[in-house]
Amino acid sequence: MNVVNTIEQSVIQTENLQFYYGTHHALKNINLKFEEKRITALIGPSGCGKSTFLRTMNRMNDLIPGVKTEGAIWIGKENITDSSIDPVELRKKVGMVFQHASVFPFSIYENIAYGPRIHGERNKKVLDEIVEENLRAAALWDEVKDQLDQSATGLSGGQQQRLTIARTLATKPEILLMDEPTSALDPISTAKVEELIQTLKEHYTIIIVTHNMQQAARIADFTAFFLNGEVKEYGQTATIFSNPLFSETKEYIAGKFG
Repeated sequence: MNVVNTIEQSVIQTENLQFYYGTHHALKNINLKFEEKRITALIGPSGCGKSTFLRTMNRMNDLIPGVKTEGAIWIGKENITDSSIDPVELRKKVGMVFQHASVFPFSIYENIAYGPRIHGERNKKVLDEIVEENLRAAALWDEVKDQLDQSATGLSGGQQQRLTIARTLATKPEILLMDEPTSALDPISTAKVEELIQTLKEHYTIIIVTHNMQQAARIADFTAFFLNGEVKEYGQTATIFSNPLFSETKEYIAGKFG
């Protein structure tokens, strides 16, 4: 495969990616590329490697003792698995939203301003603009604009998750990773976050892990089906769901295992 040519057509590409927890071979020869400003859903049964794969994209797995990564993960023409890459700088470019909203026990304002401050921004006017801009981007501004000095922990679960997304956007990432961002939310909050995700793809490349097949079908442009640490099938979501190549994909989508 001519890696250089294909990299220029995608934002992220993995090349023969292998990942180990000690002696456990968790990811096996993953070769995927993610298109710019598209949503890709990662689906598959529990323990199949989806979340592990997602965390390789911003080196979150580095925090776990005894892990090993082989192969390459290209963002543009930079291999982010290289030891010379600063994980802190990488995580500015590749933001992550987790399953449970992780708001800080600060005010709503300080939750958004925290990241820019860490990276050196001190101008109050600039911080005000960053807070408003990103709360608007997360479709939360109109709901909280009059309570910015109140604790973020007082928000509803859905609002907290959108605040977490706004906080992630404040560091100006290019790529958004989402690990089951609506699994802890009620249907109304889930719908709001899904609508937000679809809006965000106008500006960001988004990779989302989900166990919700209906959600993947609703919001994802592409879908990758993981099974036993391998990518069993990858393609346009409409094709994966209507005409999968493999019986395992069809059976998983139909809910026969998982």
